[in-house]
Amino acid sequence: MTLFVGTSGWQYKDWRGVLYPDGVPMRLWLEEYAARFATVEINNAFYRLPTRETFESWRERTPPDFVVALKASRYLTHIKRLRDPAEPVDRLLSHAAGLGDRLGPVLLQLPPTLHADPALLDECLGRFPADVRVAVEPRHDSWWTPEVRKVLESRGAALCWADVQARPVTPLWRTADWGYLRFHEGRALPWPRYGRQSLTTWVRRVTDAWSDDHEVYAYFNNDPYAAAVRDAVVFARAATAAGLTVTRTPDHL
Repeated sequence: MTLFVGTSGWQYKDWRGVLYPDGVPMRLWLEEYAARFATVEINNAFYRLPTRETFESWRERTPPDFVVALKASRYLTHIKRLRDPAEPVDRLLSHAAGLGDRLGPVLLQLPPTLHADPALLDECLGRFPADVRVAVEPRHDSWWTPEVRKVLESRGAALCWADVQARPVTPLWRTADWGYLRFHEGRALPWPRYGRQSLTTWVRRVTDAWSDDHEVYAYFNNDPYAAAVRDAVVFARAATAAGLTVTRTPDHL
């Protein structure tokens, strides 16, 4: 198994002095990040979809092994609420094509007020080409049904395993031959850190669900005070100790 470990975004001022040396200007932070991590989740694409030229520049500024996961625009998930997905999906992918071979999974984070609609989800997932990996993060309990699980499995889409307050807030369904995890907020101190035991438990869940030839992506979204960076390192070390192949993480934290 290959475990890709990174954070949700890289441009956080309070990471200066932790991940980024004090003298490095913000315009060079992507290069600094990509030298220390092999993957990132682009979270701000949810608010404003970057241009194809911006994606192209990110590709040029990162090494060949770098993987970019992309959170889909809120226009698709929160404004259209998955309805009429053809145009938003096509626009998302035409822009993201600028990443070339750096493009990894696309994340559909659904609004917490969106109730389950398996047919709607199936239609949306059907707009993505078969070679694009899609993870889905529902946030309303009505989605936890056999019908929804069947849609995900039939489309090869991964249910995003989400953690809030150091506990899963989604079922631990394996719906594809690859996985996607998001860590939103831990319960350790200082806030919003995760404790070592919690992260070790997550490593065990991953190893129980996927075997040697699979790929799993894990992103830490608890960015305040560089908690995401520190927790990603602890998680990666625990996974390495468990015998997993883990992409690079900083070695100085």
